[in-house]
Amino acid sequence: MNKTFGVLGGDRRQAELARLLAEDGNTVCTYGLERWKSGGTDSLERAAAADVVLLPLPLCRGDGVLNCEEGAVPTADLFRRLSPRQRILAGQVRPQQRREAEALGLTVEDYFLREELAVANAAATAEGAVQVAMEHLDRTLLGLDCLVLGFGRIGKLLSRRLQGLGARVAAAARKPEDLAWIRALGYQALHIQRLEEHLGTFGAVFNTVPAPVLKGPLLAQLPPDCLLVDLASVRGIAAEEKGPEVIWARSLPGRLAPRTAAAAIRDAVYYILTEE
Repeated sequence: MNKTFGVLGGDRRQAELARLLAEDGNTVCTYGLERWKSGGTDSLERAAAADVVLLPLPLCRGDGVLNCEEGAVPTADLFRRLSPRQRILAGQVRPQQRREAEALGLTVEDYFLREELAVANAAATAEGAVQVAMEHLDRTLLGLDCLVLGFGRIGKLLSRRLQGLGARVAAAARKPEDLAWIRALGYQALHIQRLEEHLGTFGAVFNTVPAPVLKGPLLAQLPPDCLLVDLASVRGIAAEEKGPEVIWARSLPGRLAPRTAAAAIRDAVYYILTEE
């Protein structure tokens, strides 16, 4: 594959993505990645004129603003630089951005909807969560009571890794089928809406649910030295002024495993382009 790619915005994983694409023999122009020395030409005009425009994961930082270190670039302004002849790919595309693009005759394809990418991202997130926990705990995971909130891709993989390190794992979910899988895999199963009176022994809690789960009275039931790690894109553990510290560890693949995360995005993009 030899195409011209424009990689715009994002974090270090997008910088690594630009390097990987160039190593494959593609022409790559970037914008907003100068901090990570991604190489090549850093120009909004040239990147936005590429045959394939790769926008970051997630696409937006804030309301209607491109996820980019180089300053506020409204997505509506960016889309006006693009044309329907280009392939435009982005991660976690919000409805507002999809509408902005469609109004200009553009189609934005969401590469994060690819299952192989979502699984790879979940694996990197789970591994990163273990790293965050080990860096902040003053004890080992061996023998520690750990609670994982949510049993989607990340919750499943994180529970397995914690158990593999000797932690005593409980997982909380809402759906009966998820609770059945939690029990079948050897974890303690808790209903996520009935956590009362079950929180007093946990040394670490990991949240994967992008909605309020732990707050107020529930937080008060946790041990004072319990480590709270929120992995969700929207906070699920309330950070209260007098409560325990909550580590908001979102976007771990981009921070802790950018090259692995970039390789997964590259592969997903190649699959999309070859499936035309």
